[in-house]
Amino acid sequence: MLRILRLTARQLANWEKAGLVAAAESYSFFDLLQIKKVRDLCAKKVRPAVIRQSLDAMLKQVAGMENPLLEAGAYTTGHRVAFRHDGKLVEPIAGQFMFDFAPRERVVSSQKKTAPPPRPELIAASAAELFARGIVLEEEPGTQLEAIATYERVLEMEPNHAAAHINLGTLYYNRQEYVLAEKHYRRAIEIDSRYSLAYFDLGNVLDETGRVSEAVQTYRTALQLAPTYADAHYNLALAYEKIKEPRQALKHWRAYAKLDTTGPWAIHARNQIQRILQADGLKLVHSASRD
Repeated sequence: MLRILRLTARQLANWEKAGLVAAAESYSFFDLLQIKKVRDLCAKKVRPAVIRQSLDAMLKQVAGMENPLLEAGAYTTGHRVAFRHDGKLVEPIAGQFMFDFAPRERVVSSQKKTAPPPRPELIAASAAELFARGIVLEEEPGTQLEAIATYERVLEMEPNHAAAHINLGTLYYNRQEYVLAEKHYRRAIEIDSRYSLAYFDLGNVLDETGRVSEAVQTYRTALQLAPTYADAHYNLALAYEKIKEPRQALKHWRAYAKLDTTGPWAIHARNQIQRILQADGLKLVHSASRD
């Protein structure tokens, strides 16, 4: 592993001490992929302690995520780490969403493109290796169609691979192909009925396609499974606002503001709380004077 990744034993020992790498006698393909990401972040002057802090913060923010380095794209922002997840770029320590100017975030071309043929070295790969490759392709600009083809190959080999359904659904969601995104999110739920991320993602599709009442129920299910899922509270509050139920929205704005105390979305949540309370106060005053 040291030879493949061109590391020193001292580097590896430091990362083990920081809790970024588990000490082991042998390493899997996933271990190599994770250690490579740690190496790349450290090469950009991010301290191991900051990487560890970022990983812990990301695990608290995204319910159902087990390993952010493998399940989300990792990027440096100065001397900190940001993760791309669910089509958003977030700096988890500060709890802030960030503007993303990556080429892949530009407007999708209206011209249909076909997925490239699989790379020769991946034809005989296992489902686990293909899944890891799909994650890498998601991070690279201009390789989204190849990532889709890779996840589809995983599902040919393992139809009940819930995480592959989620990632594939998100790729389709980002391309505004909502029918396909919904299909894969629902399949992930069929495979694992306690997958809170799948309910959250499905709620986003339902909301985006105008089925807001259904989205509300789906977000509620996500929160039943993961009560501290901050993004689910935020999106559920927005959905309640859309269907004119401000008092229900208020409860979830408050929950979000407790979970995220510093980010820009926390400011918006606090503003919404103040607005709803003021509106309700005016209604009560008007009702009392009329009586």
